[in-house]
Parts: sequence; C-alpha cells; structure tokens
Amino acid sequence: MRSHYCGQLNETLVDQTVTVCGWVHRRRDHGGVIFLDMRDRDGIAQFVVDPDTVDAFANADRARGEYVLRITGNVRLRPDGTQNPDMPTGMIEVLAKDVEVLNTAATPPFQLDDHGKVGEEVRLKHRYVDLRRPDMIQKLRLRSRISHNVRAFLEQEGFLDIETPVLTRATPEGARDYLVPSRTHPGEFFALPQSPQLFKQLLMVAGFDRYYQIAKCFRDEDLRADRQPEFTQIDIEASFIEEDDIMGVTETMIRQLFGEVLDVALPEFPRMTWHDAMQRFGSDKPDLRIPLELTDVDDLMKDVNFKVFSGPANADDGRVAALKVSGGASLSRKAIDEYTRFVGIYGAKGLAWIKVNERAKGIEGLQSPIVKFMDNIIEDLLDRVDAKDGDIIFFGADKANIVNEAIGALRVRLGADLELYTHDWAPLWVVDFPMFETDGSGRLSPLHHPFTAPACTPEELKADPANALSRAYDMVLNGTELGGGSIRIHDQAMQSTVLEILGIGAEEAQEKFGFLLDALQYGAPPHGGLAFGLDRLVMLMTGATTIREVIAFPKTQSAACLMTNAPSDVTAEQLKDLNIRLRQKAKVEETVE
Repeated sequence: MRSHYCGQLNETLVDQTVTVCGWVHRRRDHGGVIFLDMRDRDGIAQFVVDPDTVDAFANADRARGEYVLRITGNVRLRPDGTQNPDMPTGMIEVLAKDVEVLNTAATPPFQLDDHGKVGEEVRLKHRYVDLRRPDMIQKLRLRSRISHNVRAFLEQEGFLDIETPVLTRATPEGARDYLVPSRTHPGEFFALPQSPQLFKQLLMVAGFDRYYQIAKCFRDEDLRADRQPEFTQIDIEASFIEEDDIMGVTETMIRQLFGEVLDVALPEFPRMTWHDAMQRFGSDKPDLRIPLELTDVDDLMKDVNFKVFSGPANADDGRVAALKVSGGASLSRKAIDEYTRFVGIYGAKGLAWIKVNERAKGIEGLQSPIVKFMDNIIEDLLDRVDAKDGDIIFFGADKANIVNEAIGALRVRLGADLELYTHDWAPLWVVDFPMFETDGSGRLSPLHHPFTAPACTPEELKADPANALSRAYDMVLNGTELGGGSIRIHDQAMQSTVLEILGIGAEEAQEKFGFLLDALQYGAPPHGGLAFGLDRLVMLMTGATTIREVIAFPKTQSAACLMTNAPSDVTAEQLKDLNIRLRQKAKVEETVE
C-alpha cells in the first residue's frame, strides 16, 4: 500500500512520486490550501493538498486528527523561509495528488503532542494511543535495536539461543511466584519462572557450554519505578569459566552496545568490594557520579554525652556515619526538615547535622543543636571529614543496615537535588558479596540465591557461614543494578552443604531440588553466568524515569493492566474445571445489623 515511510522522505526524492500511509498528526487550512502533517513509526512529513485536486481536497477537508490516510503525491522542496531544519523531513513537502481515507477516528483521549499534561492512568488505559507518540515510538525502536545488538554480540561469541520452560514448579521463594492451576493434575500447580536459573544450569550439565535467552520472567511482589510483575531478562550462562571470563564478556557487550547505539564510550569498569561499597556509599549499587561519601566516626562518638550517637557507636551491630556536603551550609532549615522526613522512610529516627560557618572560630563558628555534646571531639570530627567553611555535615546513627539505607539514600537524593553529578555515566563491578545475610531472627538466607558458589571449601563454609564470601558479581551503572550473576555450585557436596546451612534438610532438598542435585552427579562442569534486566537497561539508555516508559504494555504499580482490566474475575465454570473454590470474604453489609 505504500512506497515509503513518512520519516524516509527527504531531498533525494525531489520530483519523485511517493505513496505513504499513516495518521493525521495535525491538519491546517491556510486560505483554501490544506496542510496535513502525516505521522507513522518513522517520523512526520508535511503534505499539501490544493483545491484543484477535487477528490483529494474533499477527503483532506474532512480528515481530522488520527484519521488513517493513504496519500500519493510528488516530493518537492519547501519554499524559502518555510523549511524546518529541526525535522528530518523539514526541507521537503509532498504535493498530494490522491488522498484516501482508510479509516476515521474518534477524538483521542489526549493530544499526542501535549502528553505531559495527561495523567499516567489515562495514558495506560489508552496505551494504543499513547504508543503513537513519537517519544514512545523512539523508546521502543531503541529497545528493539538494543535487543538486536545483544543477540548479534552473543551469537558472535558462540552463545546459543535456547528457550527454557515457562510452566515450571514453585521456587523456594514461593510467596513471590505466580501460580498456574493444572486442569489435568487436579489440585496441583505450575509456577511462572522468576528466572530460568535452574534450567540454564542444567543446560551446562547437558554440555551446551554457552547459552543465552532474552526471557520473560515473573515475580509477584510490591512494585517500584524499576519493577514490574513481568519483566524481560537477558540471561547468560557459560561453562569452564572463572569470574574474570564472564565479567569480561559481558562488560565488552555493554561497552560496545553503548558505543554502537548511543555513540557513548564507556570507560573500563572499575571493581569495588561489597564491603567497601557499603562503607563508603551505604549501597551495594553506588552511583559513582556523585562525589559524596560516608565517613565512619564510631570511634569518635563512643564517649560523647549523647546517647543517640554513643549507643550505636558502642553496639556490635551499630554504626555512626557522617556525610559531608561541600557548600551545603546554605541549605535552609525547611530543606533540612524535608531531608529528615526523607530518611525516615528508611527507618532513621532523625537526621543530625552541623553547619560549618567559620571553622577558625571553633565551636562558636558551628551551627547545630548537637555541637554542645561534642566539645572534646569536634576538631577531630571536622578533620576526619575534611570540613571547610560553608559545608554541612549530616549524621546517621542507628543499626548499621538502617544507617546504610538511610544515609545512602540521602546521598543519592542530595546528588540529584544539588546537581552534583561529575559525569554522565559511571559503571562499575561490585564483587566479593557475603554468601549469606541474616534476618531479624538471626536465620541465614542467601544474599543472591542458594546456587551461588562460595569462595571457600565446604568445611570452611560450615565453620563460619556468617562471614563467608561468595563468587558473585553485580554490574552497576549510575546507581542502578544492571545485572547480577555468580559462579555456580557444580559439586553436589557443596550444594548440599549450602542447603543444610539454610536449614533445608535432605528430604526437603530432594523434594525441591532433587532434579538439580541428581544432575550434579553426572559430570557437571564449572559454570557461571549473569542476568541483565533489559527493561532497566533500556530505561537508562533512553533517559526514561521508569521502566513503564520502555515497555509496550506495562502494568501499573498495583500490578494491574488498565487497558484490559486485568486481573479479572473468572466464571464459576472455569474454577470448577480447575478444581478451585474461592474463599469469599463476607460482605460488609451482612455484618451490619
């Protein structure tokens, strides 16, 4: 039906006849001559319809925004003074000979060139209209380029694209699984995969050596800007490798991706241990564009007459950390109060601070409600953080995990609010993660997953599991975890040891992971891998603020699809066929006498 896309029209086609199909982006009537801006996925071009083409003019006259038209005409240069060098097609226009209305359109729920004033709920409900916006088209086109680039790179590196099952069994984190009832196995359920983890490990046991897949994954959990109940993962696994091998391949992949798609030359990725990241930045995914760092001051605070500081400073699980902001003394009390409320989100009970107005005056040159408790250590404190006139120092004092989360988040917030970024892109690898973390009851759980190899022997792991390190690694970019991976356990004895430490007995382990434990007996090679969040990667590369902007049909933050009204009720007949009976909540009105 067409010879060209709108965005393909340019000066090389002058005097040629073209046919395009698309949507009316804008219609203008200038004294009897009608101008139509036509839009398709490739761009926008201008068409001119004169009254002397009677049928074409009549159709153009009745066309309105979002009508679907097919137009044939001659390409010509725009008259002097009317060119638009900011548009790829801005030097030409098409003199229409034939205008055919392929379909009419109701008035859209919002203007496509004025989407900023429209709430996200309206846009998601009418997503098929929202996706017509050039901005959305460009994001999804870039996503397609990224996927194609990744596939081409991995194919060239010898990785095989292999699909793994979508219907599988529930995982140990079963509360996060989406369950699928089986009609043919009454009372039993499949689960949608949170990751192809076990299947890709089994492919390594099977000898496929290098595997990849751009896989759909599912997780039923609370959502954030960078989370969705269904998400896409670039999944990679390889055999006979060490950490440096898989990290080298994937770093090269990301660097060439940025170079080819964005023309951005990323530097070599520095490496930072998990411990250093938490101590310096309060986060295992630090944003290195921000020059602020946390400074430990526990030793200085142990004997101050201020229990808010001395308590955590003397506690085994406590931490007192300072965050100096150069030039921050100009922050208003209102701004400081807002930051105090902000850290409260992360469990902090407050936010202490000191403004350094004139350091030469000693304690008299400081402004803060807490300096009166620190007369004996104030100079050491100021030296520790290298404080200068005009600085402000924020403090976190609590359990170490609360301080890290709260002051780490404050660091990121200040970096954005005060525009402290020193460069555009800051990648790194975070390595040497702990093997386990503890919950409130002291029970150990895997920091990544229970198939991550520890960096020690089974005997050493049993002797001191709480301090064992893993062979895990995360790729971080601008404070976002792009991908995480590890060398996997390929020895059955080590896998059984890890499960035992996690409180999973032999019988339970066999019931949940028997197929993997059995497979490890049959010559499992050393192997490891990494999984990237494709949605997060595209979000960063397009400059979007949420992954919903780079997914064609996303869910809301409550995991609902406003366009299709999913999830929805099902009929009693469907439930009966699946051997399911719902536990109906009593109606409120039935409880009212």
